[in-house]
Amino acid sequence: MLLARASPAFLPSTSSPTPSSQTLPPSASFGRSQRTGGSLTAASPNCAVRRPVMAAAAAAVPAAKLEDAEALIDSVETFIFDCDGVIWKGDKLIDGVPETLDLLRSKGKRLVFVTNNSTKSRKQYGKKFETLGLSVNEEEIFASSFAAAAYLQSIDFPKDKKVYVIGEEGILKELELAGFQYLGGPTDGDKKIELKPGFYMEHDKDVGAVVVGFDRYFNYYKVQYGTLCIRENPGCLFIATNRDAVTHLTDAQEWAGGGSMVGAVLGSTKQEPLVVGKPSTFMMDYLAKKFGITTSQICMVGDRLDTDVLFGQNGGCKTLLVLSGILIIPFTLNSSASSAEFASALTLAGCLLQV
Repeated sequence: MLLARASPAFLPSTSSPTPSSQTLPPSASFGRSQRTGGSLTAASPNCAVRRPVMAAAAAAVPAAKLEDAEALIDSVETFIFDCDGVIWKGDKLIDGVPETLDLLRSKGKRLVFVTNNSTKSRKQYGKKFETLGLSVNEEEIFASSFAAAAYLQSIDFPKDKKVYVIGEEGILKELELAGFQYLGGPTDGDKKIELKPGFYMEHDKDVGAVVVGFDRYFNYYKVQYGTLCIRENPGCLFIATNRDAVTHLTDAQEWAGGGSMVGAVLGSTKQEPLVVGKPSTFMMDYLAKKFGITTSQICMVGDRLDTDVLFGQNGGCKTLLVLSGILIIPFTLNSSASSAEFASALTLAGCLLQV
C-alpha cells in the first residue's frame, strides 16, 4: 500500500522544476573526459557538474499531499518507468502493471522504460517484457548496458581501442551493435590467478575503457585486469553502468548490486568512475533529444531516492516515488476508466514524493 503525496511541481500553486543544465556534450572527444566524483562531465565550458546527492537533499521541499492526480496526468506527456521493483521483481510481474500501462497509453502518454540493470541488452529486455505479457517496443527500452555503448559513441571512442568489460552479456551485445571491440565479460568468470613468486600479470595495452556493471561472475582476475588497464593504459576510462547498492534479482529479498563491483575497482584504482546510468543525466539527455521532448514534460517513476528520484531531479523532471517498490494500485483499472477514476485510485493507493 502506498501513500498519496505530490511534489510542489504537481500542485497548481507552484511551477515545475527548472530543467537541469547538466549535460554531456555529444561532441566531447575521447581522452578529454574528466573524472569528477562520479559525475559525467567533459572538457567543455558548457558542461556542468551534477550536484551532489546531499546538496540535492538539502535543497528539497517537503512533500505535499496529492490533491489533484488528474492534473498530474495531464501535466506531462511522458512517463519514464524504472523496471526492477516497479514493473517486476526478479521474473515476477507486479500485479496491475498491464492495466496501468494500458490506461496511460489510452490517454496518449508516451511510456519509456529505463533500467540500471546491465545484464541484458535492449533486445533481451524486449523479450523479457514479451515473456511477462507486456507489449513494449525495443525503442522504448533504455538499459544502462545500452547507455555505456551510447556514451562511448558520444565521445568518439576510437574504434581501434578496446573495451574491457566487467559485467554480463547485455554490455557485450550493446558494444558489438555499436561496433566496438571488447574483451572480458562472462568468459573471464572462470579465470584464476596463481600468485606464485615473481608472477607478473599481462594486460592488453590497447584497452581504452573499462566498463563495470552488475556481474554474477565477478572475481579477483577481473578486478586485477581492470585495475591494470585503468592505472597503466594512458587515458583509459573507468565507466560504471550504475552504482546501485542493491538489486532485485528475486522477489524474495534484495541482493548486492552493481555498486559492489564498481566499488571494488574504485578501491584498487583510487579513481572515481564515469556513471552512465541513473542518476547521471546522460540517459535523460539522450531520451529528451531522441523523442524531442522537454524534461519538464516528463514524470520519472521509480522506487529509489538515490537513483530514480535523483535521476528525475537532475534532469529537471517531475518525479513519482513508489515507496513499497510496487507501482500499481491494488485493484484493476481498464482502459476505459476516466481520468477522474484514475486520479481517485492514485489518491487512495498511489504515492508521489519529491525530495
